[in-house]
Amino acid sequence: MNRFAWLLDRLAYEPRRNGKLALIADYLRTTPDPDRGYALAAMTGGLVFQNAKPGLIRALIAERVDPVLFALSYDYVGDLSETVALMWPARHGANDVPHLPDVVAGLRNSGKTELPRLIASWLDALDETGRWALLKLITGSLRIGVSARLAKTAAASLGGIPADEVEQVWHGLEPPYTALFAWLEGAGARPEATDPAPFRPVMLSHAIEDGDFGKLNADEFAAEWKWDGIRVQAVAGTRVDGSRVVRLYSRTGEEIGGAFPDLTEALTEDGAIDGELLVMRDGVVQSFNTLQQRLNRKQVTPKMLAEFPAHIRAYDLLAEADDDLRALPYTERRTRLEALLGRLDNARFDLSPRITFASWEELTEARADPASAGAGADAEAVEGCMLKRLDSPYLPGRPKGYWYKWKRDARLVDCVLMYAQRGHGKRSSFYSDYTFGVWRVGEAGADELVPVGKAYFGFTDEELIEIDRYVRKNTLNRFGPVREVTHTLASGLVLEVAFEGLQRSTRHKSGVAMRFPRINRIRWDKPPGEADRIETLEALLPAN
Repeated sequence: MNRFAWLLDRLAYEPRRNGKLALIADYLRTTPDPDRGYALAAMTGGLVFQNAKPGLIRALIAERVDPVLFALSYDYVGDLSETVALMWPARHGANDVPHLPDVVAGLRNSGKTELPRLIASWLDALDETGRWALLKLITGSLRIGVSARLAKTAAASLGGIPADEVEQVWHGLEPPYTALFAWLEGAGARPEATDPAPFRPVMLSHAIEDGDFGKLNADEFAAEWKWDGIRVQAVAGTRVDGSRVVRLYSRTGEEIGGAFPDLTEALTEDGAIDGELLVMRDGVVQSFNTLQQRLNRKQVTPKMLAEFPAHIRAYDLLAEADDDLRALPYTERRTRLEALLGRLDNARFDLSPRITFASWEELTEARADPASAGAGADAEAVEGCMLKRLDSPYLPGRPKGYWYKWKRDARLVDCVLMYAQRGHGKRSSFYSDYTFGVWRVGEAGADELVPVGKAYFGFTDEELIEIDRYVRKNTLNRFGPVREVTHTLASGLVLEVAFEGLQRSTRHKSGVAMRFPRINRIRWDKPPGEADRIETLEALLPAN
C-alpha cells in the first residue's frame, strides 16, 4: 500500500505527461502481481466498492476529532481525503501496514457493519500519504491528472506495443489483469476477447483550424452535423448458446444500458453502432438540458421513459454480426450502416444526415445556418459539423488527418461575478469556481443581478491568482467555502463568459441554463453597470 501511495503522491505533483507515463510504467514494471493490477484498475476507474462511501469516512473522523475543528479544516483544505489524512490521530505500529490486494479484498467483501472497523484499522497503520491514498481509493476520486488512456499507454509500453492494442482487449479483462501483464511481458498469449458485445475504442477528431482548409481537398471529405448529445456505442451480439447480449456504452467504455432500456430493447440486429444519444419528441431532437433528465439514473420510471424518450442518431458502424468493419473506408461503413438501420426499422434509431457541399465556402454557409442546410427542426441541437475523409478507417484514439470537428463559434456575454467558491486538490487554497450573473429589472423597479451560470476554467494560473486576490479583498459575506463578493452597478468584476448553447430552465432563477460556460476574458476595464442584461440571453433562446 505504501508503494501505491508513493506513486499517487508523485503523480499528483508531476505536471508533464511524459513524466507521468514514466512514473506509471516504472511502477508497473517493478511491482509484482496482483498489486500492480489493482493499481492499474484504480487509475482506470475499474474499482468500485459498493459499501465504501464518503459518509462513512466523515463518520469515522467525527468520532476522533472535534467536529467543529474538522469542519473548519475541511473548509480550508477543500478535499475530504486530504483533510482526514492530515487530521487522523496517528497510531504508528498499531497494526500491520496493509497490502493493496488485501485492501481491495476487504472493501469488496466486508459488510456495512464490519467495514468501519476495518478502514479505521488501516488508517491507524498508515502514515499521512498512505492514509490519503487509501481514502482516494475508497472514494473513487483519485484526481491525480491521469486519464484511463494514459494509464493504459503506460502499461502498453511494458511490451513496446501500441496502446490501441491494449484497448482492443481491455474490456474483456478483469482486475488484477494478470493475463494482460503476462502478454505485455512476453510470458503469455494475447488475451482473447470472448464477450459477444464488447466495447470498441472510439475514434476521435481534431479541431479544425482556419489554416487547415487550404491543405484539405473538399472533394475528399463528407460532412455531417455535430449533435449536442452524448457519444455512445450501442452493441449487440449472440453467445454460442444462442442468447443475445445488448449493451450501451459511453465513449469511455462505461456500460450505461441499465438507464436506457428503451434503447437496448430496440436493438434487435447484431452489430456495433457509433452515434449520439439524444432525446427526441415528435421527431424533433430536444436540448441537452432535456437529455440530462435521463443521464446518471439508477432507476428509470415508466413516466420518465414516456416524457424523455431516448434516441440514437447513428453515424458509423463498427461491426455487423461477426464482421469487424473498422478497417473499411468510411463510405463503405456508411453504406452498411444505412442497410442495417433499414433492417432494424425502429424509430429509436435514425441516420445522421450528411451536409451537401461542393466547396469549403458552401460548407461555411451551411454551418452558419443549419436549419436551412438540412438540419431543419433539429437545428437547435446542432453544435457544429464533422468532416470525415471518405477513405478513413475507424481507428481508436485521435489519429491525424481523418476526422475534424468544426464547432459553432462560441457565444459571448459580459457577466458580473457574484460568488466564488474554493476549488479542490491543487486549487483548494484558491477561490476558483465562479458564479456570475446579468442584470434585470427587479420587483421594485431597480436593476438587480440574477445568476446565469458557473464556471471554473478558461483562465490562466496567473489570472487565477489575480481573481483570488480580488475575491478576498471584496468579500461581502462568507458561507462556508463560498464568498459573496461586491456586485453593484458601480462596483464589481466583469467576466466575459463564452458558452456553447442556451436553454430554458425552470430550475434556475434566471430561467436559462448555459451549455459549457467558461471564462473567456477578465474585463478589468469594464464597469459592472455595462454588463449584459437578461434580455440579451433571452433573445438567444430557442423559439420552442
